[in-house]
Amino acid sequence: MKHLIIGAGPSGVIAAETLRKLQPEASVTIVGDEPEPPYSRMALPYLLIGKIGEEGTYLRKDAGHFDGLRIDVRRDRVTGVDTAARKVQLAGGGALPYDRLLIATGSRPVSPPIPGMDLSGIYPCWTLADARHIARGAVPGAKVVLMGAGFIGCIILEALAKRGVDLTVVEMADRMVPRMMDNIAGNLIKKWCEAKGVHVHTSAKVVAIEPGTGGRQFAVRLDSGTVLAADLIISATGVRSNVEFLQGSDIRIDHGILIDRQMRTSNPDVYAAGDVAQGLDFSTGEYSVQAIQPTAADHGQLAARNMAGRREAIHRGSVNMNVLDTLGLISSSFGLWMGAKDGDSAELCDPGRYRYLNLQFEDDVLVGATSLGLTEHVGVLRGLIQTRTRLRGWKERLQEDPTRVMEAYLGSTQAVGFNAGLI
Repeated sequence: MKHLIIGAGPSGVIAAETLRKLQPEASVTIVGDEPEPPYSRMALPYLLIGKIGEEGTYLRKDAGHFDGLRIDVRRDRVTGVDTAARKVQLAGGGALPYDRLLIATGSRPVSPPIPGMDLSGIYPCWTLADARHIARGAVPGAKVVLMGAGFIGCIILEALAKRGVDLTVVEMADRMVPRMMDNIAGNLIKKWCEAKGVHVHTSAKVVAIEPGTGGRQFAVRLDSGTVLAADLIISATGVRSNVEFLQGSDIRIDHGILIDRQMRTSNPDVYAAGDVAQGLDFSTGEYSVQAIQPTAADHGQLAARNMAGRREAIHRGSVNMNVLDTLGLISSSFGLWMGAKDGDSAELCDPGRYRYLNLQFEDDVLVGATSLGLTEHVGVLRGLIQTRTRLRGWKERLQEDPTRVMEAYLGSTQAVGFNAGLI
């Protein structure tokens, strides 16, 4: 059996290792299009602040790890997939055959259509090469403009602030981390960052980037008329699934590659996982792209099991979850944090201490949660959401005091166990 994996990120690596365990005699090949060993993009901020070296970003630290598992890691770019012939074309020439193919090509940064975005000195923070450029420019006192205050942007924000730069953040939405935090929490994060010396513009749009004056490399124009001087610009304005090389194939694509609950695409011999896959959302029942590392890891393992013939490996849906550390302020959101239609909620807010907790209910089930500055029992929130535990009388008590989450968990689960014992 020839297993071929396109993509050397977490999904691809976990899938390859899982396949090796399940089918010791199979051929397992990973094709990655970057010159470095497989690495984690989420580790790049730690590289920027000097907590780790480049080797610390590698997904597997042992240089002989893949050779020891007889996993062939090739550095090339796939330009097309011929599902009829079961082979992929390579940019370096030639083709690779497969019996089962996993597409784990991830996503790439989206560059907004702004005049001047093609100027030298503007980078995403997406690859090791990007991180090297940023490290050279983000020196103490340098004026840096960060475009985008989403999840990725806020991770980069912390690394930049710790490097001692003069940092300005520009976000189009009315709050920071708008796809993770509601208005109250997102603006408390903004207030926190400003108190730490970061300049933050929300409800603001960059309309042009021009050559700078007075020794600065750039002049960044906002729609308000404000002009920001900058030595370095970092764009964190969103990502898009890498699917272009599939044009002309029979693999169905929407926002990402459409997959079923066994991670299969529209072609039964081709699977997809991670940021490129449009899979089942646990909370909504819809199919969407969830570009977060926990989902990528789960996808990779499930895809490998199905590629190896373990058809009982059913995808039960990815739970939307994000945990973020922004200059020491911990925030998290799970499930339908924005609320369910006709649902109820509970809220606790102490803005002076940067404390916030919001719970969202559908009937007597917790379906979403947002927390800020409260790290205790955050795992319990996720557990209640993922198990769809019926809270019974605890919903009303949580609406009175949302911090009683652990009591609600113990009370609800013990009640279920007790009742089950009576049946």
